[in-house]
Amino acid sequence: MPLAAQLITTTPAEPTRMDRAQAAGYKAQFVCSGLWNGNKTLADIEADELTGIYPHIAAIVPTLKADVDEPAHQVSVTFAEDMPPRIARHNPVTGCTSMPIGWTNDGRRLPAESLERAQPGSADDKAWPLGDTNASDPRIMMITPFDQLVESAFDAKAFGGKTSGVVIVHKGRIVQERYKPGHDMHTAQRTWSVAKSIAGTYVGYVRQKGFAIPDRPVREWNIEGDPRRAITVDHLLRMGSGLVSDTAGNRTDAVYMAAGDVRQWTTLWPMLHQPGAPFRYSNNDILLATLAARDAAPDLHPHQMFDALGMTRTWAETDWQGNYILSSQVWTTARDMARLGLLYLGDGSWNGTRILPEGWRDYVTMPSGPQPSSGDFGYGASFWLMNKSEDVPADAFAAFGNRGQYLVIIPSRDLVIVRRGYDATGDQFDIAQFTAEVLKQIR
Repeated sequence: MPLAAQLITTTPAEPTRMDRAQAAGYKAQFVCSGLWNGNKTLADIEADELTGIYPHIAAIVPTLKADVDEPAHQVSVTFAEDMPPRIARHNPVTGCTSMPIGWTNDGRRLPAESLERAQPGSADDKAWPLGDTNASDPRIMMITPFDQLVESAFDAKAFGGKTSGVVIVHKGRIVQERYKPGHDMHTAQRTWSVAKSIAGTYVGYVRQKGFAIPDRPVREWNIEGDPRRAITVDHLLRMGSGLVSDTAGNRTDAVYMAAGDVRQWTTLWPMLHQPGAPFRYSNNDILLATLAARDAAPDLHPHQMFDALGMTRTWAETDWQGNYILSSQVWTTARDMARLGLLYLGDGSWNGTRILPEGWRDYVTMPSGPQPSSGDFGYGASFWLMNKSEDVPADAFAAFGNRGQYLVIIPSRDLVIVRRGYDATGDQFDIAQFTAEVLKQIR
């Protein structure tokens, strides 16, 4: 092979200006969210949140300095001498908002900053599950084999990955709970795609409040002759829209790293397949379903659902226009994820109040749409199905997220399993095996 050809194939491309801008936006967002949503130290954020990231920005992020303005709850990261820094701004209702490339602090008030909600921890002194008192079942917490099993979840040789937290709830009580050093029950992490299942729950919450989400969910497509009018919210929740985008289905770079407007970037893609035909795991489908729910009920917000469940340390973040990024950008604690699981164990009823429509659990776990062509799990409507997992009951379903975020719900065993992590690509926690082992300890 000629030397020139060798150089072309072996020399990595120089980072582009857009790569640097995206890397700066990513760092500003994660430092902001890690500090004020996660209650984490900068050292932990650097070690956990700013590793295992997209290859095209991975080498750039460590070279950029994050300037933290504590009083303003704002993080700035410079990427070019002739451009303003990338900025992420925190508010106590929806967490951190990434501002667009080139934005200057013009003093404007963001849509989310006009909202109000309960303060984090405002329900801590209430009884579990609304609060944190009397949460544990002392009869089972220290059963030695179970204790050793949960401890082994933190050993990469046992189940893989890099575990940061495990919470197991059986018959409504916490029977096991462990965290890595520096984390505790009030440490929030990004959910990644567990947020997709939260989005499906939010759609149900809007329906239960009496708002009809139209079959033609996206107003931008409601033009005679636009074939995308055939796409329904059900198609979107089942990853069956038939839409295409310029990156892999679970990538939304323009929104996640460039602070693009969710509505602008998710409504522009054309159809490649008939709706309901292929399964294509996609951020855009869930973002579009969330937009449909918000359009139907503009005064209903995810944090209202969270607060009703005692999930006061959960933040659903938005773009700078106030659109929720419910495909990935939610921060929550392990206990708050367990609360979401308990909502589904109760078939959408919580403390005597119906939060989700009756039968919503059956709906989100019904594999009536297109199914993944590979892998060990099926798919319902925003939840994964574990009906093919060995030694796991057929009614088990789950929310899965990047870097090892797992919420497993098994109604027949009255069981919720939460595992949080910072897994690296190629070293994933084996949630199916861990679930099977937990089931052996639960009677």
